[in-house]
Amino acid sequence: MIFQLRILLRTLILPPACLLILGVVGLLLARRHRRLGAGLAAISLSALWLLSTPVIADALQRMADHYPALDLALPVNARAIVILGGGGYRKYAPEYGGPAPEYAMYDRLAYGAYVARRTGLPILVTGRGMEAVTMQVSLARDFRVQTKWVDEAAEDTYDNAHDAARILQAVGITRVILVTSDTHLRRAAQEFEAAGLRIVPAPADVWAPREIGTMRYVPTATGLLRSYTAVYELVGEGVRDLLVATHLRSTVR
Repeated sequence: MIFQLRILLRTLILPPACLLILGVVGLLLARRHRRLGAGLAAISLSALWLLSTPVIADALQRMADHYPALDLALPVNARAIVILGGGGYRKYAPEYGGPAPEYAMYDRLAYGAYVARRTGLPILVTGRGMEAVTMQVSLARDFRVQTKWVDEAAEDTYDNAHDAARILQAVGITRVILVTSDTHLRRAAQEFEAAGLRIVPAPADVWAPREIGTMRYVPTATGLLRSYTAVYELVGEGVRDLLVATHLRSTVR
């Protein structure tokens, strides 16, 4: 119940939901306070337009980037690969006859499998229940890569880090290649280092130019999704840093 409540609150306070709520409030206020209501509605629509454009999505994503792509030509000096859950999945995909990853999760798995084939290191996947199972199934089915450890108990990044540390330190592993989405990596790295693991950052979906010309200014669904992801991580980083600095809590879970 608490997990679902957190997801609901997160959805409501981030775009596009918060902007849609603002627009509705503006329309309701416009009956008695025309200028105020019209202004709020205009802000809502303008913000939605801007966040949906690739040029704004690119700018936000680059603000949330903190690590370059992993150079596998150099020695990594790690003994395992940890792939973090997140990014969506389907419990049952008819075309596969089983679970399947979506969006960011697929990017993380594809890159994690690539790193595993290049390095020969064993993989640990960590997620919440069926999420972790989906990751294990997809790695074997879609990438022909086996998973050595599966953590199904992690509900958030804090749990990802502490569960992985408990599992890996028990077998003497203290340095890992950490695979997650580019915008999520800074917060994840902080949690893993706080849990006692040294990390080699391996960002998936690293920013690169996509749309060109006038298409960079045309709103798209993928542009809005990229903006949402970047805003979520930027807010999460700020909140975590604030709570750590004030000693109110060592992590944001």
